Amino acid sequence: MCSHQSSCPSADRTERSHRDDAHIVSAHPEQGWYLLCDGAIVFDDTGALLPDGRIVAPHRVPAAQLTIAA
Repeated sequence: MCSHQSSCPSADRTERSHRDDAHIVSAHPEQGWYLLCDGAIVFDDTGALLPDGRIVAPHRVPAAQLTIAA
C-alpha cells in the first residue's frame, strides 16, 4: 500500500516504533483514529487495529505509576 520513500515496514510488526514510520492516509481526529499507509488503524489512546484483524492494546502508563517532579 505504501508509495512513500523510504517505504515503511509491514503492519504485521507490532512494535510502535515501526508503526510510527507509516504515513497517515486518512485522518479522523474528531473520532480519534487514523488510517496509515500500511493499512493499520491507530487510535488516540495508542492502541491499534492491524490489517489482519489483530489488536494492539494501548500502552499508556497508568496514572498510579506517574511521578511528579518537585
